Amino acid sequence: MSDVDTAAPAAETRGFQAEVRELLKLMIHSLYSHREIFLRELISNASDANDKLRFLALATPSLNEDSGELSIRIDHDAAAGTLTVTDNGIGMNREEAVSHLGTIAKSGTAEFFGRLSGDQQKDSQLIGQFGVGFYSAFIVADRVEVLSRKAGEPASQGVHWESRAEGDFTVATVERAERGTSVVLHLKEAAKEFADGWKLRALVRRYSDHLAFPVLMRKEGGEASLDYEAVNQAKALWTRPRSEVKDDEYTEFYKHITHDGTAPLAWSHNKVEGKREYTSLLYIPSHAPFDLWQRDAARGLKLHVRRVFIMDDAEQFLPLYLRFVKGVLDSADLPLNVSRELLQQDAEVEAIRSALTKRVLELLGRVAKDEPEKFATLWKEFGQVLKEGVAEDPSNREKLLPLLRFNSTHETGEEDKTSLPDYLARMVTGQQKIFYVIAESRAAARASPYIEKLRARNVEVLLLADRVDEWIMGQVTEFDGKRFQDVSKGDLELGELADATDKAQEEAALKEHKGLLKRVKDALGDVVTEVRISRRLTESSAVLVREEHDMGAQLRRMMAATGQELPRGKPVLEINVGHPLIKRLDGVVAGEEFNELAQVIFDQAQLSEEGQVANPGEYLRRLNRLLVRLTAPAP
Repeated sequence: MSDVDTAAPAAETRGFQAEVRELLKLMIHSLYSHREIFLRELISNASDANDKLRFLALATPSLNEDSGELSIRIDHDAAAGTLTVTDNGIGMNREEAVSHLGTIAKSGTAEFFGRLSGDQQKDSQLIGQFGVGFYSAFIVADRVEVLSRKAGEPASQGVHWESRAEGDFTVATVERAERGTSVVLHLKEAAKEFADGWKLRALVRRYSDHLAFPVLMRKEGGEASLDYEAVNQAKALWTRPRSEVKDDEYTEFYKHITHDGTAPLAWSHNKVEGKREYTSLLYIPSHAPFDLWQRDAARGLKLHVRRVFIMDDAEQFLPLYLRFVKGVLDSADLPLNVSRELLQQDAEVEAIRSALTKRVLELLGRVAKDEPEKFATLWKEFGQVLKEGVAEDPSNREKLLPLLRFNSTHETGEEDKTSLPDYLARMVTGQQKIFYVIAESRAAARASPYIEKLRARNVEVLLLADRVDEWIMGQVTEFDGKRFQDVSKGDLELGELADATDKAQEEAALKEHKGLLKRVKDALGDVVTEVRISRRLTESSAVLVREEHDMGAQLRRMMAATGQELPRGKPVLEINVGHPLIKRLDGVVAGEEFNELAQVIFDQAQLSEEGQVANPGEYLRRLNRLLVRLTAPAP
């Protein structure tokens, strides 16, 4: 290599991090049929390096001197079997080369390997997403060299990194006149096709036509070292009119900015002119990122100001519950020296944030209306995150509520979902409320005793089981004029759903069993505030009912898991006087047996509500004593 100074210090040999060794085995042996992804990844890395230099040069212009226009150059030599990708971007020093090329961030490594499915197509799509794109070079090369010099450092501080993917690499300090990085691939015999100029041009146009930097290659038939031409459009895709951009170009641009190999579900490209001038290109991914639930993880849009890249992950332009949205924002009004701190205090940013939030919600609404199958995928991946917006963004609540999807007693399968507008359309005559129940799982919600009477009346009930559901439902009171009703709390007001016969039967039952209610209350003492005849039950013997504003069992468990044990109000015990167990209780003379049976009925109701009883050991002993008495042979 002409760039390597033979007088440089002896090369240092180092071993790869264990995770890198495993990754290299995967690249070399498992993804051979998807070899061409290496070029996409190397060009994408080169583009990122140019972007970083352009940003840093805003504050230090000298960094971008003497190397001309930022570009990416591809050189190929069929005779030597080499392919070189060169950028004149930020470059690396020796320490950075060791760090960046010999190590993978541990936070993403385990998740990366955990996502591997054995399907080459799917696995190849994960490469860039987890920051391991450079290693894809070893799919086609048996030896890789990296020559680099960091911007602002002298030519004597260049670095030469080399590896054959055999468990170690060498690194040395060398003379390098050029700023930036060259990745030299010594192609395997079976991959020599990637030293062909026509094939490389086709791949560049396929994967990198959208880049803002020119991808240069020597003209076919040209011999002069400077006889290069751009083989891509070299125009930022978001600056082009929507009518000129094809769907596959939008898709490839998404893959470039996200390093995600899968196509997005939907996108919105919009230019705003007038009081404010900015262009946005927003994407909805087709799957959740591995760090979706790390609320402090890097997120946000790529910010440009007048087409100059400013920063990745500008989180100020979308609310936290839209953290899965990817894309680019290019503003004509923000200053070039804008910082994250200034973004947090800028009224212009707040106005853009509000507009982009509405645009994303409109995009989601269009997908929900026009492409329900796509929206089903979107909801499966991001539904729980979207729910957060109902509580965190009251100004957009009315736009969010129609987007929510629920399991319900109307749907038969786990994957079947209904929307609130669809629920309203199916409401039965006389129904004035939207009924829902919250449980630990959807199966538990579907089998909940609290919904027995409603199911018997063919009244649909929403089945909620996500960890955020109780918190979310605590923030909303109604939808389209219909109030929400948690069927496990308060007095279940059936309104017009209860006819005159129901009311007459209730009054008769209360009159007949008034004494039983008092006896049960006396047996349980102050663990309950009241014992009453249930309007909810048709099959179960009893349930515990909390006050309407009491914290539910799901939220109490979540709070307890964080060490926040909260006082709870005393429940109401509702009993089903038509149930055989309650009839048996009514026939027992007051005394120890009555008290124990009443306590067992209370414990079972508590078990149904909370999944546990206050004293499991005592509950079992009490239950066993009753079973012994009930199964004892007649005297």
